[in-house]
Amino acid sequence: MPVPARRLPSWVWVTGLTVGAVVAVTVLTVQADKGPQPTATAARPSASATGAQPTPTKSAAPTAVPDGSGSGRRIVYSLGQKRVWLVDASDAARRTFAVWPGTVDPAPGTYTVGTRTDATTGSDGVQIEHIVYFATASGANIAFSSAVDGSSPPPPAEGVRTGGIRMKTADGDALWTFGETGTTVVVVS
Repeated sequence: MPVPARRLPSWVWVTGLTVGAVVAVTVLTVQADKGPQPTATAARPSASATGAQPTPTKSAAPTAVPDGSGSGRRIVYSLGQKRVWLVDASDAARRTFAVWPGTVDPAPGTYTVGTRTDATTGSDGVQIEHIVYFATASGANIAFSSAVDGSSPPPPAEGVRTGGIRMKTADGDALWTFGETGTTVVVVS
């Protein structure tokens, strides 16, 4: 007579899946760093006539790290291009992507990643993750983050000052891994 199968508690399954996902991401990250690096593509945010937040779109032209953004390992944020570069120690862009800035911009200059927070609720009520703080301006904390659900931020309410620089989830994951406490952030016009 066969022995009835014993069902494992759900937490065992969740733990196993989580460990498997972490291992897979780690292996892929190591492989990506060792292999040839892709050419970055430019993204030009475009706003609809309704005033909605810009949506990053892709174009075929490569986007170079901005001149005057320093040297060495750093995060570069261009206010005018609404774009971030993750630059390695050899001054090569490892990744570049478009972002949705808040209503308060940091002044151009050099900053350092200070506090990092795994997750919280953004000023727009959206659950955000991988918050990397690097500056303050006009009383607002300036930080990179991504929405847990992958959405772009809604237009801010009238008069609301926000310093969040939102990005797609995959880009937020990459910035979180790259932007450890003490990492240099260079903001250019």
